[in-house]
Amino acid sequence: APPEDWVDAFGLDDAPDVPARYNIAPTQDVIAVHADRGGRRRARLLRWGLVPSWAEDPKAGNRLINARAESVATRAAFRESFQKRRCLVPAGGFYEWKRFGTLREPWLVRLKGGATFAFGGVWDRWSARGPGAEIQSCALITTAANALVAPIHGRMPVLIDRAAYDLWLDPGATEADLRPLMAPFPPDAMEAFPVSPRVNRTDVDEPDLSRPVEPTPDPGQMRLF
Repeated sequence: APPEDWVDAFGLDDAPDVPARYNIAPTQDVIAVHADRGGRRRARLLRWGLVPSWAEDPKAGNRLINARAESVATRAAFRESFQKRRCLVPAGGFYEWKRFGTLREPWLVRLKGGATFAFGGVWDRWSARGPGAEIQSCALITTAANALVAPIHGRMPVLIDRAAYDLWLDPGATEADLRPLMAPFPPDAMEAFPVSPRVNRTDVDEPDLSRPVEPTPDPGQMRLF
């Protein structure tokens, strides 16, 4: 999502000084919005793949890119972050891959019209024992797929409704308060379409990746002709 769209959408004082991205992969940096101790919203770069503060090896983050909504409040890797360090990750859409036998076709899922939205996430801060760089990282929370996404993939990211941003970032919110926010997003507010397989290349990051292409014919249907 374009950073200039974030000031109004997320109540920031200034737009983050980062370029627009169209193809972000795990272990790369994402912009996340969180509330500071005074309650003001701040944007910061976080590495996608949460490294718990207590982890022995920062490579743990390579396996912790997503947190399931069903267990984020109880799983050791995410429990404290869910209680104390929730964040919003601005986006214009997300990619999922639809299977046709051995083929995998990338689809873009977004809000109708392409409006900016926010994933629900959690973040943490890891420091090496002794001299070493600090790593600030995050994981996206996932939930069961809604009716639009289900034919493509069985799960989807949690999308936080704009009216619930304050609650999601409120450090005093309880699990009971937050649980309804992690339900599958209403499918009628979303759209999905196939996109170029070039999105499979992490070195390709350009606007054309988010444009629709002709869908891959179903191999089962092709055998009928």
